Amino acid sequence: MTALLAETGVRTGLPRLNEPAPPFEAVTTHGPVRLSDYTGSWLILFSHPADFTPVCTTEFLAFAEIAPQLRARGVELLGLSIDSVYSHIAWTRNIKERTGVEIPFPVIADLNKEVASAYGMVMPGESKTETSRCVFVIDPNSIVRAMIYYPLTTGRNMHEILRLIDALQTTDANKVATPANWTPGDAVVIPAPMTSEAADQRVTQGYDCVDWYLCRKTLETPVTPASQQWAASTPAAS
Repeated sequence: MTALLAETGVRTGLPRLNEPAPPFEAVTTHGPVRLSDYTGSWLILFSHPADFTPVCTTEFLAFAEIAPQLRARGVELLGLSIDSVYSHIAWTRNIKERTGVEIPFPVIADLNKEVASAYGMVMPGESKTETSRCVFVIDPNSIVRAMIYYPLTTGRNMHEILRLIDALQTTDANKVATPANWTPGDAVVIPAPMTSEAADQRVTQGYDCVDWYLCRKTLETPVTPASQQWAASTPAAS
């Protein structure tokens, strides 16, 4: 059994940021799944090259470790590779047998590459038969908000995935932007003024400004369970 697109034909190419995510219906290790099943929650859809491979195994262990932190943020995980559902089941069972870690999220069996094609997960320059290490962040309205691509040889950084989710949710909640290397608790960036009059006013509004176009402020929000988990999972600076 294979993953099937909910629309007629196979859509190929990369999704676009801030546009609807390609719909799909797929067979997974947890049964049939549709993109619409995740409406109302955030979703991380990620692909891995192949089951029973070393780097992918370390990533699944790492995704399983941060799954509770993601769920506290209202985020679900959904994996994918071009392997059969039987291979996925055997591999996740082997991971639990060998490491004691249960993989809590479903994994799409995309033998016909239909979901992979819709999301541009196969990079022929790397491999024509394996999906790259892709990460798609899809918001509760099924809009693609972020995409990250890693080569086959490089495992993903889970702290960066958590940071990305925190940044997107902070942006949505507060209508701000986040600067380079931002983590929860750091100052955020105020969107730049769009008129000369607004630029004149900006530097007098009490923000921490380098100049009219770069101003920061600290958000006055209480500590949340999500931010507490982030702090607990992030090594202290030396």
